[in-house]
Amino acid sequence: MEAARSQPHWLPQKLRHIANESAELPIFSLVGKPLYRRMFQRPFRDGHIYYGAYDTYAEASAAAPAALPRTYANAGTSGMYRDQHQAIRVSDYPLLYWVRRLLDEGRRTFFDLGGHVGVTYYGFQRYIDYPDDLRWTVHDVPDVMEAGAEWASSHDPAGHLRFAPVREDASGQEVLLTSGALQYLDYTLPELLATLPEPPSHVLVNLVPMHPSKGYFTLQNIGKAVLPYRVSSIPEFVSQMEALGYRKRDQWHSEERYLRVPFEPDRRIDGYEGFYFQR
Repeated sequence: MEAARSQPHWLPQKLRHIANESAELPIFSLVGKPLYRRMFQRPFRDGHIYYGAYDTYAEASAAAPAALPRTYANAGTSGMYRDQHQAIRVSDYPLLYWVRRLLDEGRRTFFDLGGHVGVTYYGFQRYIDYPDDLRWTVHDVPDVMEAGAEWASSHDPAGHLRFAPVREDASGQEVLLTSGALQYLDYTLPELLATLPEPPSHVLVNLVPMHPSKGYFTLQNIGKAVLPYRVSSIPEFVSQMEALGYRKRDQWHSEERYLRVPFEPDRRIDGYEGFYFQR
């Protein structure tokens, strides 16, 4: 970790820029790709850089550097994103709209898959007057949920927020929502929904990287860990949801985030996707 503290703060951005530019030129990629690979294996203060394209989660995980954790669990990530509980992003507004609509329609049980310490719950309460009987359940990795429960003891006086130890607790909930999390899971959302005895009638998906035609995995260095990062195919994802009886009621595209995998120009994504499905 000493190397991570001593490197310039701007290095990941500069490295990312150089890699993306040189990736378009085959002659430079022969030299630049091995160099970038070596740099990618380091912990960075400012992470979120990418490497490689793989067919499966297992292949991506096997290619990750051994020196850094390969999952959020035990990677010291429980404090990440906590500053977002007082603000929302531009890309959150479609999700905020549908959460509000569903609350107005009388929905009261929400399952937040990959909801960290309750970031969406806290962020949205500035814009929505939550009803007294709201039950907002978060599922995430154990250390993050433990931190979330501790935080909620002093920041959720209404007691709406709770944490579920297993993802199958989504069964019987009225609404499943997930924002910026599906890309990190070793299973797909349709796979989870197919196992539930009582799948939620409403599914909200936000801020997920999706390619117009082909799915793949890459590796993301977030500074504290290197994680397999799923990029789904939009047509395949929608067809899998439809096969489970869900109808797509809305879809939105946010250019607030984009994805460039250096030396993989055909994998680029110019924005992240969001959906509302109803069953």
